This record gives sequence, C-alpha cells and structure tokens, in this order.
Amino acid sequence: MSEHYFNALEQKIDRLLTRLQRLERENSHLREQEAKLREERAQLLQLHDQTRGKVEGMISRLKALEQQS
Repeated sequence: MSEHYFNALEQKIDRLLTRLQRLERENSHLREQEAKLREERAQLLQLHDQTRGKVEGMISRLKALEQQS
C-alpha cells in the first residue's frame, strides 16, 4: 500500500477523532442542560402543588364565609 493511502487514512481518522471529541463535549453539555431542566421542572411542579393547595384553601374559606351569611 502506498504512503498516499496511509496519509489519506490518517487524515480521515484525525477528522473522525475531532468529530468524536466535539460530539462528546456536546453530549456532555446536553446532559447537563437536561439535568438542570429536570430540576427546574421538579421545582415548578412543587410550586404548582403549593399554589393549588393555597387556592383550594381560599376557596374553602370563601365557601365557609358564604354559608355563614
């Protein structure tokens, strides 16, 4: 096999390694972003539940006041 063939193969391997490194960094970034979004979602769900409880409590108190009058 010629040296030209090996040089071309080496260049392809270098490009593949560069692409692999870029994809690994991108994948890591996306995983971090996903973890942050999951955490944010959990916090929003908790806030939603707290807010719903407060609203339900206010409705109950308003109904009780309505029945007393």
